Amino acid sequence: MRGVRAALGAAVLGLAMGGAAWAQPAADTMGAIRARGTVICGVAGGVAGFSLPDSQGVMRGLDADGCRIVAAAILGDASKVRFINTTTQSRFTALQSGEVDMLVRNTTWTLGREAALGLEFASINFYDGTGFMVKKASGVTSVKGLDGATVCVQPGSTTELNLTDYFRANGLRFSPLVIENLEELRAAFINGRCDAFTTDASSLASFRFAQGANADQYLLLPEIISKEPLGTMVRKGDWKFFDIVRWAHFAQLTAEELGIDSRNIESFRGSANPEIQRFMGATGDLGKALGVNPDWAVQIIRQVGNFAEMWDRNITPMGVQRGINNLWTRGGLQYAPPMR
Repeated sequence: MRGVRAALGAAVLGLAMGGAAWAQPAADTMGAIRARGTVICGVAGGVAGFSLPDSQGVMRGLDADGCRIVAAAILGDASKVRFINTTTQSRFTALQSGEVDMLVRNTTWTLGREAALGLEFASINFYDGTGFMVKKASGVTSVKGLDGATVCVQPGSTTELNLTDYFRANGLRFSPLVIENLEELRAAFINGRCDAFTTDASSLASFRFAQGANADQYLLLPEIISKEPLGTMVRKGDWKFFDIVRWAHFAQLTAEELGIDSRNIESFRGSANPEIQRFMGATGDLGKALGVNPDWAVQIIRQVGNFAEMWDRNITPMGVQRGINNLWTRGGLQYAPPMR
């Protein structure tokens, strides 16, 4: 019994020390951002629709714009962002170590990640789920047709666990082809090294869209086998920064609800609507409470747009319907608490 107690005590101590390894002192991320004049943001850097440089080298996508709204709120300039490309393996370490201020990288909000990494999810910018892609020529039209298949999957992702759980629960066999680098994984699928490719359905849609004239060669299977709320992560303990990252997203949703966008926002100045007055910074102390200028929300919408504009600019061209990512008033899950 003494040996068992000693072992349990050592395990508890080890867990405590492991948790402490990522315990961060209360940092002043907003102060650091203002001092350097730039938000440093971790992204994937190679996913069309989310974070991918255009022909001019400018990072484009829903995640990239998720970084820009924070720069607009804190610095008043959405262009003041330095993007750092991260992998599924390096992304959390980059945020834990302070290499980046925030992470917006197709990352799923889970209990394990939030409880064990010293990190916190501030918002959800895309409600997603694990999907599967095959080549149309294979004749496979359902995941149930993949029994015995070789499946391409990234390590260190929730997809890897979802894949194992789903196949086991449904009595299906598979052989994983595990490759960390996303481009290498996609190439393996294209070159026939695996029968199917699995990751978030949004990423699969992005991949297919990027194939241009060859996009019709690939089929997204109908099954979505998990819940994957993708969101923005920050370090725990720096709650001032957490607040502004979270409410920058909510400001975009609120603007969409109010009918405010980047083209018409100036016409709302002088509105008699109390909610709009608070949003515009004309009344109340919301900006002061967050530690930013009174017009912080105006800067977000003027420079980046409301959530619908951001979606239409980055996701709609891929042929992905807004669906559950719509506002709650339109049957979706995007819901902003009151700005008051």
